[in-house]
Amino acid sequence: MSSTVNGVKSTSILSEQHQAYLLQRHGTLDIDPIPSMDPADPYNWPSWKKSINLALVAFHACMGTFTAAAIIPAYEEIALDVGASIQRVSYLTSLQIAILGGAPLLWKPLSHRFGRRPIFLMSLVLSCVCNIGCAKSPDYASMAACRALVAFFISPAMALGSAVVMETFFKHQRARYMGVWTVMVTLGVPVGPFIFGFVAERVGYRWIYWILAITNASQLILYTIFGAETRYTSPSPSPSPFKQQYLTLSRIDPTPFTVSEFLHPLSLFTNIPVLLSATAYAMVFLFASVLASVEVPQLLQQKFALNAEQLGLLFLGLIIGSLLGEQMGGYMSDLWMNTRAHRIHARPEPEFRLWMSYFGFLVTIAGMVVFLVCTEQAPQGHWSVQPIVGTGVAAFGNQVVTTVLTTYAVDTYPSDAGSVGVFINFLRSTWGFIGPFWFSAMFDSVGIAKSSGVVMALIMGASFFPTVFLHWRGARLRGGPADEMK
Repeated sequence: MSSTVNGVKSTSILSEQHQAYLLQRHGTLDIDPIPSMDPADPYNWPSWKKSINLALVAFHACMGTFTAAAIIPAYEEIALDVGASIQRVSYLTSLQIAILGGAPLLWKPLSHRFGRRPIFLMSLVLSCVCNIGCAKSPDYASMAACRALVAFFISPAMALGSAVVMETFFKHQRARYMGVWTVMVTLGVPVGPFIFGFVAERVGYRWIYWILAITNASQLILYTIFGAETRYTSPSPSPSPFKQQYLTLSRIDPTPFTVSEFLHPLSLFTNIPVLLSATAYAMVFLFASVLASVEVPQLLQQKFALNAEQLGLLFLGLIIGSLLGEQMGGYMSDLWMNTRAHRIHARPEPEFRLWMSYFGFLVTIAGMVVFLVCTEQAPQGHWSVQPIVGTGVAAFGNQVVTTVLTTYAVDTYPSDAGSVGVFINFLRSTWGFIGPFWFSAMFDSVGIAKSSGVVMALIMGASFFPTVFLHWRGARLRGGPADEMK
């Protein structure tokens, strides 16, 4: 347990034995939160163990959006095989996006009672089985049902990643490692089509599902060996930390379930700082990730006469932009906060991190304008790289916004980081599900290039200006000591 005075932690309440343990384990007492003296406490794990565990959880989170977007290059082939229109086949992706948003409402309470590890292991087993079902589906209806089940079972890590980061890493490391989780969720969208464009073109779309099933099985083996339990309740009566972290699959929290607990993350609609940051992020994600991915087949495949493999290559812009953007949203964001802390000799308010998000909003808008305008201006049948440069720039801004606002939301409500992750995922996936239903209508009625004005207005109105308000009044809204922009 730790205490704070004017933002500076006090370790005077710790015993000499506890202080000696922390100095031996971490080399400093300047850490927040203060961990226990139990080696099974995730805060006390060695760095390599924390990193491996986060990598497994982040890749698991990536598989949610990766699986949803994997079939984008194969829409045409699937439509011919199951006798459905391309528009109807696109619903196989939209369906998964919707379920990815709602399913974690169930997984969060279950993981709280049984731990993260059992839920992740079960998720991988059942996802593998359902992906095999997709590969063997004889018609559209059975494929849609199996895709729905895959989305339901693969979804836990997409929302629980924030809790895993909170349970493992100290506050001064939070944005960097939160960024690992968030960038993997973002990367799943473009990496899926990029990889499976080659698969669909060379061996047929059914192998997309077989490869997804093989990937789930490989994840299961790796997580069984290396994935430790991060839901720490109290020192274990067992003398073996290994048994507590790897062999315990039984219930670890005896508190009875309640119906309200399953809906608790939705109560964050009343938490203004979390709501505004989640909404601002969801709007940026909608355009810079969902629109720039789902609409690429409609906007560019026919215009440039591309096959599935060539279509997959168009997602390189999103991949490169996301990876570069994470350097600013994660590492630079932590450096920004730590530099401020050293300057004022106290922990800066969470709102100070929001300065980093403004650059992300403006870059996202610039990238989307380039993408949409250059797409309309590109000559029919003549390849142009300019739209892909635009998606890369937008992806850079999107990743900055993603990491900064997700970390801010968790910092304002650290007592229940799991609910914050579920809530953010719910809003993001809801926007992502609705968007494809009106994107085409927007392009038809407004025009592709002029749609950039709609994108700009929505990002400014739903993201930029609410964040400015949050920066100004966020501390007061969450009951903090400051009420001005810092």
